[in-house]
Amino acid sequence: MIKPSWFSETMGSFCLILAQPPIWRGRLAADYWQQLGQRIRQQGGRLLGIWGEHQDTAGANIHAFFLTESGYLWCTLPLPANLREFPSLSSVFPTACRQERAIRDLLGLEPLGNPDMRPWLRHAAWPANIHPLAMSDIPEDILSCAGEIDYSYRAPAGQDLHEIPVGPVHAGTIEPGHFRFTCLGEQIVQLEERLGYCHKGIERLFVGQPPDAALRLAGRVSGDSSVAYAWSYAMAVESVAEIELSQRALALRGLCLERERLANHLGDLGALGNDAGLAFALTQLLAIKEELLRENAEIFGHRYLMDVVQLGGVAVDLDGRALQHIEQSSKAWRRRLETLDLLLQEHAGLRDRLVATGPITAERAAYWGMAGLSGRASGQAWDLRTHFAPPPYDRYPMEISLARRGDVAARWAVRFAEVFRCLRWQENVVANLPGGSPRVALKAFPKDGEGLGICEGWRGEVFVALRLEDGHIARCHPHDPSWSLWPVLEEAVCQDIVADFPLINKSFNLSYSGQDL
Repeated sequence: MIKPSWFSETMGSFCLILAQPPIWRGRLAADYWQQLGQRIRQQGGRLLGIWGEHQDTAGANIHAFFLTESGYLWCTLPLPANLREFPSLSSVFPTACRQERAIRDLLGLEPLGNPDMRPWLRHAAWPANIHPLAMSDIPEDILSCAGEIDYSYRAPAGQDLHEIPVGPVHAGTIEPGHFRFTCLGEQIVQLEERLGYCHKGIERLFVGQPPDAALRLAGRVSGDSSVAYAWSYAMAVESVAEIELSQRALALRGLCLERERLANHLGDLGALGNDAGLAFALTQLLAIKEELLRENAEIFGHRYLMDVVQLGGVAVDLDGRALQHIEQSSKAWRRRLETLDLLLQEHAGLRDRLVATGPITAERAAYWGMAGLSGRASGQAWDLRTHFAPPPYDRYPMEISLARRGDVAARWAVRFAEVFRCLRWQENVVANLPGGSPRVALKAFPKDGEGLGICEGWRGEVFVALRLEDGHIARCHPHDPSWSLWPVLEEAVCQDIVADFPLINKSFNLSYSGQDL
């Protein structure tokens, strides 16, 4: 395979670890850390995630995962035991800022050059000298010695400004997060988020588990993306164990992933209609979503498809009756949604609330490195189902959905377009499902090795990086696309009014749990 343009022998050692999709693995010295980031950025690449790893007496590792036109790069910066600092990538990729703050909280490593050194995940849950991912044993009395943190919010200068604090506890069923608005009258001048209230120590829970047992945890990192996380985790383990899945297993995994996407898009479209004052949209769309969830429970055994993805394939096979049922319901939903889509497009009140609300231009989207649904609504043509077309999308092509306005209306339109494309894709799969076994027999797992799995979840790229040691998990990092999209929301709401925040927020619908870990 031809080495990609960002490859350089002078930077360090790079090797191809997974050919489909093309994932390169590399190690390099600190002098080249920022240089590599700059080179990838200049060529239009993106930072997908950055995380850290404690290596006992050997020191620590900083990992970064990039996406470029020619493939992925999983790059590691080794830090000796006596070095507790690493060069920040936040000046090159602004979304690295919060991720590096999380590394500081969890591992005690200092990102040199990061403009914001406030705690991110720690809050007052544990003392500043405790770093959970850098310790073999956590003190039992950790909570009794935790203290309050003096956390200073950014305060813009100006007369006649006032603040509106919201959360972290919200009305209704919603995860906790604090939003601090600075306003001039009703107009939002600045929004600052503070998250981390959902921190559950998931990365710590992975450590020491056998690879097969940890799959259940992986599927519960963020409940609305269970298939995406489970598939990415399974792909990481399968790459270490060199397991090759059958075409039938891959097609069934893809079917589950698209049904997960359908359920979330239908729910979000309904909620957007409700936030815009159109309860009719909510009731109609949630009715179809509920039918989909009940069908999931009947055919796959779980409304939200948890535990369907298994190492080596899937837990549930589909017989002719199930395939016919899915095909018939898919076509019926498509007819109902086509009528509903036309009706909603002609609703003047809905258009008035959605158009020009919460815009992110294509230029700003490129600056932030946006991807996923919200990135495609701002003209960013990144979709892992089409970009590298990994199995089963090489066998069943998926068309990308794009818009350029970048406002709530564009995110609404991309959602609706993806709903129709998911339904047609689903009909294609059930009509042409390959033969074979839904699950292959597993070999004995290797005691040591590294693996990485990635797929296009409904919000964007979900990936899981894994390292095995002595047959158990030494480090597992599940990564949600919300890490890179929460900062964009702060920009999207500026110049809109406070009453439009719920609408803009729902148009992104980011995960708290997925990025709080």
